[in-house]
Amino acid sequence: MKIVTYNVNGLRPRIAQFGSLLKLLNSLDADVICFQETKLRRQELTADLVMAEGYESFFSCTRTSERGRAGYSGVATFCRVKSAFNSDEVALPVAAEEGFSGLLGEVAAVAEGLEEFSNEEMLQVDGEGRCVVTDHHHFVLFNLYGPRAGGDDTERIEFKLKFYKMLQKRWESLLRQGRRIIVVGDLNIAPTCLDRCEAEPEFENNQFRRWFRSMLVENRGSFFDVFRSKHPDRREAYTCWSQSSGAEEFNYGSRIDHILCAGLCLHQEQDLQNHNFVACHVKECDILTQYKRWKPGNSLRWKGGQRTIKLEGSDHAPVYTSLLEMPSICQHSTPRLSARYIPMVRGLQQTLVSMLMKRKVAEQVDGHQESCSETETSSPDQCGTPCSSSSQEFEVLGSRTIESSSSFANEAACNTLVTSCSEPTKTMPGNETKKKAKGSQLSQLSLRSFFQKSSIPSKSNSANSGIDVPPTQIDILESHHLPNETSIPENQNGNLEQCELHSSASIRDGNQDELIASSKKEKNSLALLEWQRLQQVMQNSIPLCKGHKEPCVARVVKKQGPNFGRRFYVCARAEGPASNPEANCNYFKWAASKPRNNKPNKG
Repeated sequence: MKIVTYNVNGLRPRIAQFGSLLKLLNSLDADVICFQETKLRRQELTADLVMAEGYESFFSCTRTSERGRAGYSGVATFCRVKSAFNSDEVALPVAAEEGFSGLLGEVAAVAEGLEEFSNEEMLQVDGEGRCVVTDHHHFVLFNLYGPRAGGDDTERIEFKLKFYKMLQKRWESLLRQGRRIIVVGDLNIAPTCLDRCEAEPEFENNQFRRWFRSMLVENRGSFFDVFRSKHPDRREAYTCWSQSSGAEEFNYGSRIDHILCAGLCLHQEQDLQNHNFVACHVKECDILTQYKRWKPGNSLRWKGGQRTIKLEGSDHAPVYTSLLEMPSICQHSTPRLSARYIPMVRGLQQTLVSMLMKRKVAEQVDGHQESCSETETSSPDQCGTPCSSSSQEFEVLGSRTIESSSSFANEAACNTLVTSCSEPTKTMPGNETKKKAKGSQLSQLSLRSFFQKSSIPSKSNSANSGIDVPPTQIDILESHHLPNETSIPENQNGNLEQCELHSSASIRDGNQDELIASSKKEKNSLALLEWQRLQQVMQNSIPLCKGHKEPCVARVVKKQGPNFGRRFYVCARAEGPASNPEANCNYFKWAASKPRNNKPNKG
């Protein structure tokens, strides 16, 4: 059994990168795939983003309306199964939970071990869509996206502390019950200096790194860091790189995506002293570096202050582990949290089925040459009631559907009911011609001709011809003459004069258009020259970095504080080790000096 964790940095762009959700999942070739940072809100969970053949999915989305955090995080767990019902596969969970507090389920109940926290605190933590819990009978799997907290952001530091404190309580409660736990995801914590490029001396004193290490077996905790258990001394094994600085080019990153295990093995022997879950059931664990955006052999990303190539993919690399000896379990079906039961997904599928069924009925009606009555005695209320009831039926079946699909389906349902519900009427004296007009290609133009003024009265014309032709057909014949027909105007001289006036006016218009076009072209060329001049001035004002004597790139301070919005220049090269002369030289210069305070005169 293979488990993969992957911070996708947006599920939409990863699906677009691979062509479809199914291709993305199949490329990872795992039984359980855990995504973090999906960046999807609940109302955006459509079939193309959550449903793939052969997979069951479980989502947690951001519920907070806090500015800057709506649709920011989000996690999803995809399970590859042969059947979602009456299955004995371990990959298909027997239970699933959004969040870890127990308050987001259909029946809100505080999870065991979290009684000391208030409901408000737990809902705040679970409201950012950072956890999906799936119970696979042999183990409980936590798919996590840990909060990020800057050094001086006290609010987010407090949130992160509360997040991991609650998680620890939940884990301890499950371990007391004898359950095995697997934790995967982007925890936003690099535990040791070995997991961070050029770590500072005080790196390991961070409170979150101390907490992480306290949870590990080597520090009398309960969890194994599975990667370090298999590769205790491997260096430069990173899973995340700075997206803005091009740090992947020199593998200047950190290892913050983890797989942790806790609990006893599945063996039933009496002497279990040297047994544990990792030793008995974990075959391997490694980083899938082939998913890195930067590939060996790529040209330099930064050259002269410009990006030479566009890197496609996430700023994280997936991590996987393979488990051994996972026996089948009792038959069960997919939990209610499955994405197949999301109203937006379920409603869309039912609407399409209903629409196709109604289309089939309409085709059968046409096959038997049944048509609706088009007489003036028909009342619009005859179809109004079925259409409204049809829309109600869609609302009941689909609950909430995608807006565009719903309106399209309702329109199709109304059209179908118009055809099938009205009774066929007796043939009227012009009915045969009307049926033929419907089948002809010119019948589509009858609306246009309806709004045009007819030069010949339709009643008199039909009376003289002695043929019962509908007025719409006469309009069509007037507006579309056959090639061999010529119309003789009543006043030929007047028309000739009018044609000459039109031709002279068209010549004047043509000359005027040429003048306007030439004027626009001249303005555009002047604007281009001016823009090139400004670019040259800007290029001359850009400083050169001291390490490579290359033009710097301009940046703007986005962090709130005294320098917010201020521009500065830095070396344009990718971030890398200080020992590498090809990497960023750490040059920095403010774009404009701060106004200096007047110094008091001496003496």
